[in-house]
Amino acid sequence: MNEFALIDRFFRRATHDPAVRIGVGDDAAVVAPAPGCELVFSVDMLVEGRHFLRDVDPATLGHKTLAVNLSDMAAMGATPRWALLAGALPDDDEHWLAGFARGFFALADRYDVALIGGDTTRGPRNLCATIVGEVPAGMAITRAGAAINDDIYVSGTLGDAALGLAVLQRRVALGAGNFPEGRVRLEMPEPRVALGLQLRGVASAAIDVSDGLTGDLQHILNASRVGAVIDLALIPRASAMEPLLAGAQREVVLQCLLAGGDDYELCFTAGPPARAAILAIARAAGVAITPIGRITAAPTLVVRDESGLPMPALPRAFDHFA
Repeated sequence: MNEFALIDRFFRRATHDPAVRIGVGDDAAVVAPAPGCELVFSVDMLVEGRHFLRDVDPATLGHKTLAVNLSDMAAMGATPRWALLAGALPDDDEHWLAGFARGFFALADRYDVALIGGDTTRGPRNLCATIVGEVPAGMAITRAGAAINDDIYVSGTLGDAALGLAVLQRRVALGAGNFPEGRVRLEMPEPRVALGLQLRGVASAAIDVSDGLTGDLQHILNASRVGAVIDLALIPRASAMEPLLAGAQREVVLQCLLAGGDDYELCFTAGPPARAAILAIARAAGVAITPIGRITAAPTLVVRDESGLPMPALPRAFDHFA
């Protein structure tokens, strides 16, 4: 099967989106954005052995390839519309391709995202998706709007994916089971698109937690030129973490919770007057939202431990080149 047959068989689909003038099959795609909207772009690359395990189910990898991009749209308060997909593949394994396409399109269909182009080549497995979204002009949520005394919130629970990976790599031993829900969070993250849309006009700043809470929150602090104090005890996490935090594996679990990455939850800030609105948004989106701290004037990030004392050192957030 050659490159073009592969694309035709697994990735060319008729689209019912009238905004797509030209989709898969030409030199470039042509789309018509909605009037009064700005376009929002993001791109993410997933590399075998770095971002996903060699034995990952192809359907779950298809899901994650798009989910990480949808998470970026959520953080910006944007509606995802169109995607482009490029991939290096070691072979033309039809079973693998069918599974990958099934997982990718199942998530795309949930959010009405049309695949409008891409590229393939032979090489070590590497998937790269570009997402294009829309947001009403001037309404994008950025990292730069956090203000002193804003509350800091996170959605869902943090550290599950990193703990799942640590268990798989035998860096953490659990007394009862192997924490399968952690592997699900690692391989099939749930992008918080509905939450991001409802936070538009409410959140002052936002980011998706892909590289760890402390590292990603620091991006908000840098862009907004502020600091923060957060409380370790308030950070929402799986119950499996609690005994580990009190035992000999505390440092590894702290790394998972504060800096593990792959959560794809939202971390955002909002002023105190928005507290009631955020409770209503949480109910409407069906997502737990937890306040974990506040924005401060001092240009530092302080994490207070369970005793309320500043932690002397924070785990290093994920960095590909660190």
